[in-house]
Amino acid sequence: MARSRTDGLSAPKVVSHLAVMLVVSAVLGVVVSGLAIPFAGVLGFAARNVSESIDELPQELETDLLPQRTEILDANGKQIATIYDQNRVIVPLRAISRTMVEAIISIEDYRFYQHGALDVKGTIRALFTNQAADGVVQGGSSITQQLVKLTLVNQAKSKEERKAATDDTYARKLRELRYAIALEKKYSKDWILERYLNTAYFGDGAYGIQAAAQHYFNVNANELNLRQSAMLAGIVQSPGAFDPTENPDRSRERRNVVLERMAELSVISQKKADKAKALPLGLDVQKKERGCVNSPAQFFCEYVIAWLKKDPALGRTPRERWRLIENGGLTITTSIDMRMQEAAQTSMNSHVYPQESVIGAMALVEPGTGLVKALAQSRELGKGPGQTFLNYTVPKEYGNAAGFQPGSTFKTFVLASAIEQGIPLNKTYNVPAEAFIPENTFETCDGPYQSSNVWSVSNFDFAPHTVNLYTGLQGSVNTFFAELEQETGICEPYRLAKRLGVRLTNPKDEMRPAFTLGFVDVSPLEMAEAYATFAARGKHCDSLPVTKIADNQGNVLKDYKPKCTQELPSPVADAVNDVLEGVTAPGGFGQYIAPPQPSAGKTGTSSANRSVWFAGYTPNLAGAAAVGGVNEVGEPESLDGKLIGGVVASTSGSSTAGPIWGDAFKALAPYLPDEDFVQPSGEDVAGVLIPVPYVGGYSIESATAQLEGAGFQVANGGYVDSAAARGTVAYTSPAAGSMFGSGDTVTIYISDGTPRKPDRNNGRGNNNGNGNDNNGNNGRGRGRG
Repeated sequence: MARSRTDGLSAPKVVSHLAVMLVVSAVLGVVVSGLAIPFAGVLGFAARNVSESIDELPQELETDLLPQRTEILDANGKQIATIYDQNRVIVPLRAISRTMVEAIISIEDYRFYQHGALDVKGTIRALFTNQAADGVVQGGSSITQQLVKLTLVNQAKSKEERKAATDDTYARKLRELRYAIALEKKYSKDWILERYLNTAYFGDGAYGIQAAAQHYFNVNANELNLRQSAMLAGIVQSPGAFDPTENPDRSRERRNVVLERMAELSVISQKKADKAKALPLGLDVQKKERGCVNSPAQFFCEYVIAWLKKDPALGRTPRERWRLIENGGLTITTSIDMRMQEAAQTSMNSHVYPQESVIGAMALVEPGTGLVKALAQSRELGKGPGQTFLNYTVPKEYGNAAGFQPGSTFKTFVLASAIEQGIPLNKTYNVPAEAFIPENTFETCDGPYQSSNVWSVSNFDFAPHTVNLYTGLQGSVNTFFAELEQETGICEPYRLAKRLGVRLTNPKDEMRPAFTLGFVDVSPLEMAEAYATFAARGKHCDSLPVTKIADNQGNVLKDYKPKCTQELPSPVADAVNDVLEGVTAPGGFGQYIAPPQPSAGKTGTSSANRSVWFAGYTPNLAGAAAVGGVNEVGEPESLDGKLIGGVVASTSGSSTAGPIWGDAFKALAPYLPDEDFVQPSGEDVAGVLIPVPYVGGYSIESATAQLEGAGFQVANGGYVDSAAARGTVAYTSPAAGSMFGSGDTVTIYISDGTPRKPDRNNGRGNNNGNGNDNNGNNGRGRGRG
């Protein structure tokens, strides 16, 4: 590119510039016959030495893909974030206005289509024109040479490479010239011009002509008029000096120089140039804020990026995947519904204030698809007061926050396991105010829990109860659930929670009697995902924040489909829903937070009162809200005595977390379909369930017919490693012999004919182990609803 403006060119400088030109012409005399000026011996350079030097340079310039900005969209296609290293959108030459093309050629390289890599005539003319004007008026380098320099700077991977690309040395000029010659040989003039206009920096963070047109004038590159084109063409010589947002007067002067040059070359008439010169710049600046911190859904945006960085389809390493996201010009369509996001965030903001020493977090998930609809947090993204970079709404692997103890919301997993095991919903239990239960009377996946401790567990109200599965859950009776967990064992509730999306990874520490009281740290998204399974009648879907990725031309690169499996028989899920409806019904803990639609849910309070929860759902939307106490370094501590929403009050799942959930669902009720839960059949729950037929080794058609004949719906889970004949059924989920309800979905997995590799854990997986409670003692538990 042309040099920056100077205070004038002295005689020695003129001689120096001329000397450089003569050296370059000597080089061209060797490299490109017919272009040399006859001064091959200038400044001691012999043509033979120049030839040897230039032969050592690379034969051609690698032109990597240009960095482009990535757009993150909501479910309706509206932008919620822009991610980029360089704000650029690549467009073809045909999508750039002819006026813009004429303006850039006029001021930078008016003989671009007539000369080769070096315009000797234009270089000499620019030298003397600039000297006469006491500054840089016209560019001396050809557009091809400028493109070479821009490319080398863009592709520099270190400070040393960047310095080498910008040094004002003969070596750099020779290298650029060699590359320019190679580009002219390999590519057409139109390709070079298109690449140049997409590469050039136009100031104020705008790279390439399309981003510049959108940024300064809110138009596309093909809509640029004369005064707009002239201003942009003038900027490239010195983007800092001629930035119209910082230096509008200098930018206008430079624009008028371009217009005058266009008239001089008869590209436009003098009258037209004078008319355009009299006009103001006409800016309509559109800021393209970068990153999630500027998003209306900051923590959802952060979650999307963290989630995509774990997708191996986007690159071999997280670094490669981030480079693609940041520079790939992608259009990422997400699952977020901004109406739901606004409702969730508004509710959060009204109940928990950002500078309080607590954190509020909520997630909303669509049952039956797993689509993540909203993530709200009480603190904004950042490092200032009342801000945080920790995302408490999502699992630790995506947000770096440990989460919160879920308290009694984990009782639902024990309830579901009890129903699935055939324990009648109306079975009564006489439970004391406080119970002392030997821990070795609880069954884990590996047999009795290995402990000589006695678990002391009590109820908040200290009153003895006679309860059944309905009243025990709705009253959140700790001693009842301790007895019920004795009956179900810990293994099945533990495995169920894991299948439903709770990140359980250490059974030795997690599978202990206090499991039902929720001592394992989890995130709101995990609990929303798990409870969405009950709303979807036992169909579990992995949380899904992204639905599609396309390139900047709209070509779909990857579709993300819901990943769902039937994890509970639908009659069991229906029964769970029926029990949990009592929590939001009149008389329940959540009666005052219920939306005007059928709803169900469960409160939760951790034993040390470090966190309070409400996890609930309607038939078509699930959500979990939590409030946790944190100290100055983000470690959990008790909520007792803390300001929450500007008030110090007694905390519980129903009174603290519940209203966050309730206000969001009430605001969304007018937009949610009016559906009802399926009422459970006492006959089904009592045991009238259908065994899944064995179809291993069957053809897809035969297996489908067999399963549909038994009353199931059938889904194809794709190919898996299996020793079964290729194309036949390897196995099903749920497995053959499992008892499920009519209409449930059975997924068949097809053998690829490749035997499965041996399991290093001998098939034991992670569902075994023992451990103490979360306090390292005998697991005394005392919870509130």
